[in-house]
Amino acid sequence: MKCIKSIKSTKNTEIGVIKRIDDKEAESMVKSGYWKYVPKSEFKIKKVKEDETLREQYPANVEGSKEFNKANKKNNKKVSK
Repeated sequence: MKCIKSIKSTKNTEIGVIKRIDDKEAESMVKSGYWKYVPKSEFKIKKVKEDETLREQYPANVEGSKEFNKANKKNNKKVSK
């Protein structure tokens, strides 16, 4: 698995999009000149930022947030009685 980042905009992809794909597909995409290899750490950083954004936008729907945990505690108590 390789991580690649778009360096040129196309009709399907904006600049800066990071994907994690298999080696053969990554090699052909990088050869096209629209993508470049990036370290896995950059992919992970972007994924964490996206998760934090979701937690801020929908706190009761994202696992691990305080609101989500409170809602599940209430639901679990109702089921166990």
